[in-house]
This record gives sequence, C-alpha cells and structure tokens, in this order.
Amino acid sequence: MRRFCLTIIISCLCIAGTFAKKTVGPSPYAWRNTQPLGTRYRVPVDTLMRNFYNTDLPTSYSTAYGYTGNLGGPGLSKIFFDRPEMPQFIFKEPYSHWIKTPANFDFYNSRIPITFVSYLAGGSKTNKQEDLRATFSGNVNKQLAFGASADYVLSRGHYLNQATKDFSWQLFGSYIGEKYELQVLLNTLNFVNQENGGISNDEEILHPEQLNGGQSLDSRSVNINLNNAYNRVRGKNYYATQRYHLGIYRTEMIDDTTEYEVFVPVTSLIHTIEYNDNMRRFVNNNRAEAQKYFKNTYINPDRTNDSTSYWSLKNTLGISLLEGFNKYAKMGLSAYLTYEVRKFKLMSDTIPMSYTAPPTVPSLTGSAYPYAYTKQNQFYTENILWVGAEISKQQGNILRYYARGQLGLTGPEAGSTDIDGYVDTHFPIRKDTVQVRAYGFFRNTEPAFYYKHYVSNHFIWDNSDFGKTRKFRVGGELSIPRWGTRLNAGIENIQNYVYFDADCLPKQEKSILQVFSATLEQNFRFGWFNLDNQVVYQKSSKPSVIPLPELSVYSNLYFMFRIAKVLHVQLGADCRYFTRYYGEAYQPATLSFHTQNETKIGGYPLMNAYLNMKLKQTRFYVMYSHFNQGLFGGNNSFTLPHYPLPPAMLQIGVSVDFAN
Repeated sequence: MRRFCLTIIISCLCIAGTFAKKTVGPSPYAWRNTQPLGTRYRVPVDTLMRNFYNTDLPTSYSTAYGYTGNLGGPGLSKIFFDRPEMPQFIFKEPYSHWIKTPANFDFYNSRIPITFVSYLAGGSKTNKQEDLRATFSGNVNKQLAFGASADYVLSRGHYLNQATKDFSWQLFGSYIGEKYELQVLLNTLNFVNQENGGISNDEEILHPEQLNGGQSLDSRSVNINLNNAYNRVRGKNYYATQRYHLGIYRTEMIDDTTEYEVFVPVTSLIHTIEYNDNMRRFVNNNRAEAQKYFKNTYINPDRTNDSTSYWSLKNTLGISLLEGFNKYAKMGLSAYLTYEVRKFKLMSDTIPMSYTAPPTVPSLTGSAYPYAYTKQNQFYTENILWVGAEISKQQGNILRYYARGQLGLTGPEAGSTDIDGYVDTHFPIRKDTVQVRAYGFFRNTEPAFYYKHYVSNHFIWDNSDFGKTRKFRVGGELSIPRWGTRLNAGIENIQNYVYFDADCLPKQEKSILQVFSATLEQNFRFGWFNLDNQVVYQKSSKPSVIPLPELSVYSNLYFMFRIAKVLHVQLGADCRYFTRYYGEAYQPATLSFHTQNETKIGGYPLMNAYLNMKLKQTRFYVMYSHFNQGLFGGNNSFTLPHYPLPPAMLQIGVSVDFAN
C-alpha cells in the first residue's frame, strides 16, 4: 500500500511537471559558500538531462570507486586525488558522497517558489532499492529566501544482512541585502547500515558452478561473515555566516538622462559560526561469528556495542577588502581568526560493567554478591586557534587567481600550516578558447584525532606519538572546450602519511611517499553520435601503503536526439574498468579501509545500458545496470575484497523540476 501511494504521488508530480507553464522572468540560480569566510559563488541548478541516469549509481561517484555493494553503503574513491581531506570524525568519510556540508550545499534564489522532487528505484521485491529526494525553496522578497530539502535512501541489498537506511534533511535560509548578508543551514543525518562483513567464500562468486553442481548461486544464498551486525552514524551540523558591508554611494546615469545612486561595498566584516555533533555506534550480537571474524576481543566476548561521539564549535571573525570597488582595487584581501573547541568521548578500555564474584570478606549469608564496575568514559578536549588570510582576483577575462593560508597557534594544531591556491587564464586559439590552470597546496597538519586514540571491543590503539602529516601537491590543467579535451596532471609528496594497515590499525609511514596522477578527458560529437571518455593513470611510490589501480577508464557511448522537438532522448551504454591491484579492504568495526596483500581486485568491466529522457520539466530514465553479468568479463566483479557488485537489475528514475 505504501509503495502504491508513493507511485501515485510521483505520477501526479510527473504530470504536473510536464504540463506546467514555463514562468516568465529571471531564472532561479544557486550558489555555494567558500570556507571559512562564506564567500558566495554561482553553481548550476541541477536540472540537466545528460547522464541523469548516473544519479543512483555509486560507481559513478568517481572514475573508479569501491563500495560494499549496496546503495547508501560505505565506499571510497580509487582515484587518490579525488579523495577528500579526512574529517576529524573519520567515521563520516565513507559516506562523504551522501553528506551535505556548508561547503557543498546549494542555496537558491528564485522569483517564485521552486520544487525539485526525484524518485529513483531498482531491483525486485526482495532486494529493492529506493531513493526519494525533495528540495523546496521560495523567496519572500528579492532579499529573503527559505527552503528545505530531504534525502531518504532505503535499500534492502542483494546479499544477506546488507540493508541500508540513510535519511538526512536540511532547513536553510538566506538574506542577501545591499549591506547585510546572512545564510543559515540546519542539517541532520541518520545513517543505519547492516554489516555482513563481506562474503565468506569468494569462490561462490568466482566459480559458482564448482560449488553448486554447475548452477549459478542466487545472491541471497551466498554465505556471509556477519549476520547480526550494523553501523549507525548520526550527525547534526548547524551553520550560519553573516557579513556587513561598509562602502560608498556612487552616482550613475541611466540613458544619460536619469541619475541614481548605487551602493559600492568596499570592506566586509564577517562572522561565521558552525556547530558539529556526531555519534557512531557499531553493534554485533553474534558471539560465534565475532570470534571467527575478529582477531581480538577486549571488552565483552558475548556482544559488541561500540560507541563514540564528537562535537565541535567553530567561530570565525574576518575582515575583507573587496575587489573592484575602484580601478586600483585589482584584487581582494581578507584576514581572519578561527577559534574551535573540539570534544571527543571514547569508551573505557576496562573490564565489563558488572559481574558476579565471591566477596573478599564472606557475607552474612555466605553467598556471592555482584560487584558493579562502572565504565568511565574517556573525554578529550582540544582548543585550537587559527590565523589566516586570503588573496584573490575573480574579476577580469584574462587572469584569475586565489590563495589562502592559515597558521595554527594553539592546541594540537600549534605550528600547523595549511596553504592552497590556484591561478588560471585563457586565451583564444582559432575559433576556440584554451583554458590553463595551475594549482597546488602545502599542508603540515595534525592527523585526525581518531587516528591517535580509539577504544572499542575489537580494536584499541593509542598513537600519541604520531607526528604532523606533510603534504605538498602541485599540478596543472589544460582545457579546450571546443575539442572536448581536458588534461589534468599533478604530483603529490607525503611524509608521515597515516593509513590503516593489514591488521586494521592506524600506522604512520615516516618515509616520503609520492603519488603521480594524470587524467585525460576526450569527448567526441558527430551529429547524434556521442562518445565520452575519461582515462586516469596514477602511480604510487609505495603500493603497500597507498595501493592504487594504475589505469582507470570510463567510456560512455550514446545517441542524443529529439522526438517531436520536445522529447529529449539519450540512448546508450557505458563501461567502467580499472586494472587489477591489491585494493583496500573494508573493516565494518571501524568503518575504515585498510591495506591487504592477499586478494587482487579489478580487471572487470562494469556496463550499463540506459534510456535517458526529458520532457519539458520532467526527467526520467530506464536502465539495466551491470547488464554484462554472465555474458562477458568473467566473474571477478569485486570493487572491494569480498564485496561483489550487485547483480544485473532494472532501475528507473524520475525527477520533476517545476515552479509552484
């Protein structure tokens, strides 16, 4: 009944979107904020039709991506330069694609209210995956806007004990006035993922005919390691950034006849506040499976109930001299102070909470009585002060640049340095424009707290001796849009790199490591015919510490055309492939990916066939994902050791973008 009602609602939205009249007036626009000063910059509104079918394919999050085989589950990019900087609460990183932050959240401004609704689904009754997304934003007037959004993923998974239920929602608002600006984001998430520990025998995927009398195994019949375990990650993120402009009024003319005054901002006073609150829990109720799966048990041999939490409050005060208020102000200058307090709570590594034992002095009855040992949680507090500055030039057609640097003054980050920036230019060549960009960063920062301290039932470590991690990256990019060409190459040197080793424990590599990466994108267009290609080559100087596939390829062959001048159609098939290597394995008890040298993955093509369409304000697709399963490519369909891709399945999706 629930699914029937949901289908009716989505169908009504599709009809409304199809027959909605296109509004007259300024189009809605979206923007994001730089951190930590909250400078706004425009981003496209997500209404594009091309490759919309990729929305709910985890493998599309990067040219090469590894995940646990179910929508909404943990994963990581196999492209080293695509990996985000590790947050303090490291347990969020495997879900980074699903988590909204002040840096990646879209604010909207629209003359009339706008609503985006998407429903994406796939699979059969026993393994169905569903993803419902909705965003609403409306302006009270030209300056004031409010909105809300939500994303709900419910996926049962093709393999046992693999279900995911990820829910997040946001409330947001903005006031963009002549002198005063305010942007607010209230963000919460609650992710619950069952953990099966991977399949227990890879041969059931690689050579099922040898184990089942020549017959293929149903995915629900494949044996797994954990049948009663799950991870939960909760989070709250409250963010507000405001600025007050000081400036001058300038008289300008309209048609050389009418004078009017324009406010020209010269200096901005900035305040940004951000509060983060996160909790993570891992539960396993099967003692026999735990003894077999985990090497060590420290607290409770019968049941695992690990938990840890973290909160932080960050305040930033800044002042900015704005670019372009007169002809001599060729660039913008900013300076700021950031004070952050962090608090972490860990479990105690003592004996179980209570047990019954004979008393040291016999009681009057002569019987034993319980001794209660309260486990005292461990608390760590860090107070950090940063001083930073920015310089940028974003106006002009020839040269643009940006540089930011900050220095840690107190707490564990005392002496830390974080510098990054870029410079880009473009120049004409025949009938096209060549765009060139150089970028780089230098970071000498403290490893995330949980790399140094952690207590759980199966893993305990104290790495107080970990030193600061030093990273230096430099690279460049050449882009020729008319040719459909983009070439990006860079190199990074790392010292004191922190990673999880084969024992699933954090380890710091003292030697200097080097990673080289080069990406070539080349797209071809011939009438209806299109071929998009992306090739990534990367090389690690020490694969035992930073394992990477040397070659990763994505290719998308499709036809783009219209039917009756109103129905846009994209019909095609795509393929992803990465070379074989000893890829990182997944450890559910720590929500981490660790090195291993026993199992190679890769060398398997993942192919999807799709029909992607757009009619006025409605986008929809039909896709048969992983259609090459059992046809060609073999059976080594693992993106992580012991975690195979989901079998071939039919997927559908619809998105309605309309104005109320």
